[in-house]
Formats: sequence, C-alpha cells, structure tokens
Amino acid sequence: MKIYTVTYTGPFGFIKPWTAVRDGGKPHEIHTFSQQFLTPSIVEGMRQKLQVEKIARHKLTFKNYSKQMEQTRPKLIKKWGENFSILTRGVMLEPILILGFNSREDAEIAFDQHICLCRNEDILLPDKSAWISVLSEKEFDALEGFELRFTGSDEGFMVGYNRFNDFEPMYGELEITDGAIRDELL
Repeated sequence: MKIYTVTYTGPFGFIKPWTAVRDGGKPHEIHTFSQQFLTPSIVEGMRQKLQVEKIARHKLTFKNYSKQMEQTRPKLIKKWGENFSILTRGVMLEPILILGFNSREDAEIAFDQHICLCRNEDILLPDKSAWISVLSEKEFDALEGFELRFTGSDEGFMVGYNRFNDFEPMYGELEITDGAIRDELL
C-alpha cells in the first residue's frame, strides 16, 4: 500500500494531555509537558480542517522542550487578581509532523493548508521543500517519531475521550522510533 506524505513544521507546539496531570512542584509551581502523540480526536479534527477523506498515519518528532510560563485563572472567578496561578508548560520546540494519506488527491489538498496541533497559536505549515513523498508502509514505519496506533479497544492504553464520537474512550499503542526527540544542538 502506498502512503502519500506531507511534512509540516513550526517553531513550537503544545498538545494538552487529556488527563491534564500536573507534574511536580508545590501548588503554586504547576508543571505540565506536551503530549508527544496525536489522539484519534486530534487526527479527526485535523482531517475535518483539511477536508480530506482520511489521515491514514502520522509521525511526530521535536527537538526539545522549552519551559514557558502562563498565567491561569478558574473560569468561575469573577474578580480580577483572585486565584491566579502560574502554569509552566513544557512546549515542544521545532515539531515536525508527517501526515500520511491513502490518496495523492488528499495529500495535495493538505499540502496547500496549515494545521494546528491543538491550540490555534501552534501553527504548522507544510514544508514546501519536501513536496509530497510516496512511501511504502514499511518505509513509513521506519520514519523517526512518535505515533499512536489506534486500537479501537482496550488492548492498548486509554488516551482520552473522543469528542467527535459521543466521548467514547480512545485507546492506542504508542510506537516510538529512534530519533523521536531529534538529537540536534539548540
């Protein structure tokens, strides 16, 4: 089977973990790190935005994490200055996302558009120097990166609830190849 790939790049990206687990620190020192893979509902959101038939595969790599501070406030707090906290996010630096499509037509449609990992400010643009590559399944498997292979059942681990399908639980198995976090000088 042929896979038509489009490569997207950007300066940074953050994929909020579905559990919103905060790692380490005191209550006023909240840390959370970007998820390194795309869930089925993220892929479906990208598919809808791109208006293609199907995103068959994906691989995500990045260079490192950058700690960025963000001021947060619960929605129910109405008074300015009350109950603010500082959240330190581990944001991916220089993510590269390769999307694989079953048809050249879908790849060509995707090649002319930008995508967002999760937040609107995390824009990734198609790498115009890469054009559309045609790979076999085995060649795609060998690409560096993180890929969540969707299992559709509890064979894998739970990765959240699908907002596009009545919030059904989503499951997958994470495949990580060498070079998923690129070994480059910062």
